[in-house]
Amino acid sequence: MRYTRTDTIAARPADVWAVLADIERWPDWTASMREIIRLDSGPLRVGSTARVRQPSGRPMVWTVTELENERSFTWSAAAPGFRLTGYHELTPAEAGVTAVLTFTLAGPMAWLARMLAGGRVRRYVDMEADGLKRQSEHRAAT
Repeated sequence: MRYTRTDTIAARPADVWAVLADIERWPDWTASMREIIRLDSGPLRVGSTARVRQPSGRPMVWTVTELENERSFTWSAAAPGFRLTGYHELTPAEAGVTAVLTFTLAGPMAWLARMLAGGRVRRYVDMEADGLKRQSEHRAAT
C-alpha cells in the first residue's frame, strides 16, 4: 500500500520544517496523533526514536531512517509481518512550500493490514497534511 498527499503551504520552508520536525507537538495540531514521546533528545536526526500513540492501534516505536535538514525526513516502524514507513518532503515553491506526505505499508502481511486499516491510514495522512498546513501558516502569520 502506498498513499501520498501533496499540498502547497503558504509559509517559509524554515517555518514548515520547524512545525514538522517538532514531532512531540504533532498531537497539538493533528487528530491523527494522541501522543508522541521522544526516546532520545536534541534535534531530530537519523536514529531518533519516538513512541507514537494514535487514536486506534497499539503504540509503536518509530525510528528516523533518513533526514535532510529543513527538507525531508523518513521514519519507520515494524510489526510482525509488515513495515510502516512515513515520508515527509518539503520543496520550496513560488507560493511557499510544497509538502508531500507519503505512507507505505510493506511486508508479507501488508495485504491484511491494508484490508483492516487502509481507510484509517489515508484519513490519518490527510489529517496530518491538513494540520501541517494549518499550523505552518498560522506560525508564519504570527
